[in-house]
Amino acid sequence: MSALSDQLVTFAILAYLVAMICHAVEYALGNARAVAPAAPARELVGAGVGAAGGTTGESDAPAAAPAQVDRSTGGARLAGRLAVVLTVLAAALHLAATVTRGIAADRMPWGNMYEFVLTISFIGTAAWLGVLWKRPSLRGLGLFLTLVMVLLLAFAELKLYVEVVPLMPALRSYWFIVHVSTISFSSGIFLLSAVPAIAFLLRNGYERGRRSFPYTLAKRLPVAAGLERLTFTLHAFAFPVFTFAVIAGAIWAEAAWGRPWGWDPKETWAFISWVVYAGYLHARATPSVRRNVATWLAILGCLTMLMNLFGVNFFFTGLHSYAGVE
Repeated sequence: MSALSDQLVTFAILAYLVAMICHAVEYALGNARAVAPAAPARELVGAGVGAAGGTTGESDAPAAAPAQVDRSTGGARLAGRLAVVLTVLAAALHLAATVTRGIAADRMPWGNMYEFVLTISFIGTAAWLGVLWKRPSLRGLGLFLTLVMVLLLAFAELKLYVEVVPLMPALRSYWFIVHVSTISFSSGIFLLSAVPAIAFLLRNGYERGRRSFPYTLAKRLPVAAGLERLTFTLHAFAFPVFTFAVIAGAIWAEAAWGRPWGWDPKETWAFISWVVYAGYLHARATPSVRRNVATWLAILGCLTMLMNLFGVNFFFTGLHSYAGVE
């Protein structure tokens, strides 16, 4: 099962990669428009009107020629639909890899950093497919989502991979499922929410007339207002779950270590992330705060979450040192 899980991760990366390429093709061809006829139709107006009111002149106006639709439009749509199908396939392979990893370990697949990254990245993809099902017009964001998935899974496979081992004694508690499941779920949603947040900043700049890089990347993205609303919706959905996860972790710490909070590096960065995300939601609800300023707070929150996920495990040592990396 462990070997099967490893192979499924590799296939999932390839599927995400091909989906990303298809999204890129749609993105590149997405500005195709109907081509107007080569020569405009002209009409000669009659010189006089007969007694009965009919025109005595002749009309030289040929029937309007139908617009010639650029074939690239159909190719772009086909590439976009294929990208979605491949993303669904990649998500299925991703889920199968995570499940078989858990079966091989005879536990929930959250025992180390490699398994945690597998889980939160799958949650991000699943949430994206849910968003896409409700709002197909956002399909253009799939290019950036699949890029993130390729980078995360490739990094996990190359740098974070560890052999299947039993769960550490300190983690053998029902709080392990309660705390880690909720922190994984909220982290996956926060990971996804960074995509429309960055896209909003780029598109908002483009709509305001900025035509330099990187704003030109947003030329074919959905309108900025819709991206901003999606960013807020995802954060508002994930933040209560993240809050519960932090509280559950404190309760578990009280039972395991005799104190609910000890300013361990992971606890500290989780608190920092909570404060930043709370600040974003407060700023978003304040009319005097501009939307792009609030969105920068959301991106800062994502950076603190990534620091908690990767940086703490690589650069610090504490009671949460279960990542399995050196």
